Amino acid sequence: MSLPHPSTGTRTTETHCPYCSFQCGVTMSAGDRPATLVPADFPVNRGGLCSKGWSAPELLDHPERLTRPLVRADPADRTSPLVESTWDVALDRIVTAIRRTQAEHGLDAVGCFGGGGLTNEQAYQFGKFARVALRTSAIDYNGRFCMSSAAGASIRAFGLDRGMPFPVTDIAAADVVVLVGSNPADTMPPVMQYFDAGRGRGAEHIVIDPRRTNTAKNASLHVQPLPASDLALANGLLHIALAEGLVDEAYIAARTTGFADVRAGVAGYWPDRVERLTGVPVEQQRRIVFALARGQRSIILTARGAEQHRSGTDTAQAWINLALALGLPGRAGSGWGTITGQGNGQGGREHGQKADQLPGYRKITDPAARAHVAAVWGIDAEDIPGVGLSAFEMLDRLGTDGGVRAMLVLASNIAVSAPDARRVVSRLGDLDFLAVSDFFLSETAELADVVLPSAMWAEEEGTMTNFEGRVIRRRQAMDAPEGVRNDLQLLAELAGRLGVGHLFSGDAETVFAELGRASAGGAADYSGITYRRIDEEQGVFWPCPKTAEPAPEHPGTPRLFSERFDTPDGRAKFWRVEHVDAHEQPDAEYPYVLTTGRVLAQYQSGAQTRRSRSLQLIAPTPRAELHPDLARPLGIGQGDLVELVTRRGRARFHAQVTDAVRPDVVFAPFHWGGASNANALTDPALDPTSRMPAFKVCAVAVSRVGGPEERIPPPEPATQPQPRAHERPSAPAPHPPTRRRTTRVRSTPRFLHGVYPITGEGLGKPGPLDPALRYQVPEGKTAQALYFRGGNSTDELVYLLLVRDGEPMRWFPIGAKSDCHVPLRVVEDLDGGTVVELHAAAPLGVTGEVVVDLGLVEV
Repeated sequence: MSLPHPSTGTRTTETHCPYCSFQCGVTMSAGDRPATLVPADFPVNRGGLCSKGWSAPELLDHPERLTRPLVRADPADRTSPLVESTWDVALDRIVTAIRRTQAEHGLDAVGCFGGGGLTNEQAYQFGKFARVALRTSAIDYNGRFCMSSAAGASIRAFGLDRGMPFPVTDIAAADVVVLVGSNPADTMPPVMQYFDAGRGRGAEHIVIDPRRTNTAKNASLHVQPLPASDLALANGLLHIALAEGLVDEAYIAARTTGFADVRAGVAGYWPDRVERLTGVPVEQQRRIVFALARGQRSIILTARGAEQHRSGTDTAQAWINLALALGLPGRAGSGWGTITGQGNGQGGREHGQKADQLPGYRKITDPAARAHVAAVWGIDAEDIPGVGLSAFEMLDRLGTDGGVRAMLVLASNIAVSAPDARRVVSRLGDLDFLAVSDFFLSETAELADVVLPSAMWAEEEGTMTNFEGRVIRRRQAMDAPEGVRNDLQLLAELAGRLGVGHLFSGDAETVFAELGRASAGGAADYSGITYRRIDEEQGVFWPCPKTAEPAPEHPGTPRLFSERFDTPDGRAKFWRVEHVDAHEQPDAEYPYVLTTGRVLAQYQSGAQTRRSRSLQLIAPTPRAELHPDLARPLGIGQGDLVELVTRRGRARFHAQVTDAVRPDVVFAPFHWGGASNANALTDPALDPTSRMPAFKVCAVAVSRVGGPEERIPPPEPATQPQPRAHERPSAPAPHPPTRRRTTRVRSTPRFLHGVYPITGEGLGKPGPLDPALRYQVPEGKTAQALYFRGGNSTDELVYLLLVRDGEPMRWFPIGAKSDCHVPLRVVEDLDGGTVVELHAAAPLGVTGEVVVDLGLVEV
């Protein structure tokens, strides 16, 4: 609410910080600019606020703030300078480009890219704008780079994705909290009051992270696994829980399905093997399991460190499996959750700006969902487009035949935040037209044909959904600068110019009411939430369906799953998952592992925080963390200029020499662009379920460039690898067998073969034999296994196991001093992205060699 001061005309408004998903309550004082704020005693932050929140008002009147639309001086020349223009000219250029592009290339040639910082109303309206005004399937958002793996696992296991299925206060009351790949002490410091309260009452906190972060420093136990090994660790912990009789068999029988398959799967993750895979000692594995099992209230929290991998969905699932086996989800004060990153990362993924989604977390492929939403929108269900491409897949096809040719970007700086960022910048340059709405001339806006100035957080109305699932009010505390519009108004104006303005509104409360109707009956049901209730109750937890009068209003749902899960049978689903190695392994040329993340004084792509004078004093330059044992032989000292090199690019940082990171791991923050763009280095390999890129691990080389310098010079352009050329992917499709021979079929043979030593761990404990016995089918290709030949030098029976995406596919027993040959003509097609491996098993203590020859053909 806003209260004017009677003598000064200053208006005091209760609203929320614009940054992370904790969404701290703040009180803004605004009249004559500049505005100021103080933390509010809101139920979430309880008077706490971090340095980013305190400094947020600095940016409202920043000299680089955009207040006028910018267009190219020569609209036919994308290299001509950006010059100030009017809204009419800028919007006319956008509408002309939309109509021209769709007339020449089809409806899906115009795309939309959103962000997790948009309000619920803006995210909802952006999804509606794409499907109704543009009638395109090409829409996705940067939350695909953040929450998608955890969301996929949560929906698979529980039928519902809400990052924290319980309020944050449960953390303070928990006896045991295990944090996997999360550093809230730096990413959302005010939440640490709940961890501090828990430790004050004697709670045990365990942090699993390759770095000794500020969160880890205060933990009872800090475990430092190799990046991308968290899945193996979770499976290993469940193995120990089973062996020690710690699983909750009654809970499993009453509230879950699928445990037998998971039990069989984790049998191969015995503690010694897990120690070899992860680097986590057996003693620490056992301590984690016993702590979780013995705590009256135990919580497992995962975050991006565990999830931003090509197997991120399965990794989150492995921790969910452990939580379910211990009977935690739905138990008072216990459970599994994931810590959302962006300010509206939760609400932003619920209401339709994902390629496969409609409001209320409905699937766009569901006929009933399409009919319901179409009725709210006033259109025919058949007019709603189908599923589009995920974020990186859409970006990687920009400017190509069949790809997006003109794009509108809201609240996202993809030139810095996308993986393999130099490749994405190249794709943005291939567009026929790019329009960007932003507060500042970000690295992405610099590439645009039209740049639109957007209202900032304190200048707009709307709602956000924090990481607990609490829907809160973002209240307008001050007017936007003259000539600046908010994104809700922008979308309504564009819709009007495209002939469907009667279906859109620029008023936030009106749009929120429509969002409620569109979400009614969906998994994320907001239909019973109103602005009035949010004000009166300091936020309302979804799901909150609307009730029929005279029944009382639904109270909202702070805690999920206490009675049933959101699945058809009400039971949670175990899902068997297997460890796979990182997409890129260190080698002689790239000998270390690179992982990326956040630092305390910066946020996301840094487009805002890098412009804050206060935050610049804290984190003026990007620093790559190197262990002394890594830095010393390379001659690298504290503050030296170092260059990190991967197969995709080069970037430079100041060196932070510290034993807080593993000796084989380099950490780089991702908040900077230009010479220090960490995402110019990252691997775009995608999780097959969530389409999440593998931000958290790739192979890297390190070298010293020079001594400390105030400014970091960019790498020499001639040394930068060239971005990979466009490769148009095709949807995997089965290839029916045929006897007809044709020269038009191009096939490539692939072989997994060699002679390998084997040491038996028991016939019931198969495991990977060698990294060379692993093959991933390229995207757009299909493969078939044709035959297997094997030989065994030992005096005992051994077997090899053909594994597909972690699931056993075929067993090949080989007798003592014997061999075998098996044609595989009946094995099904292996679609693009499928991972095939050969595992081996032998009786305990048996040693010898096996000869392996698996023949495949790639079409």
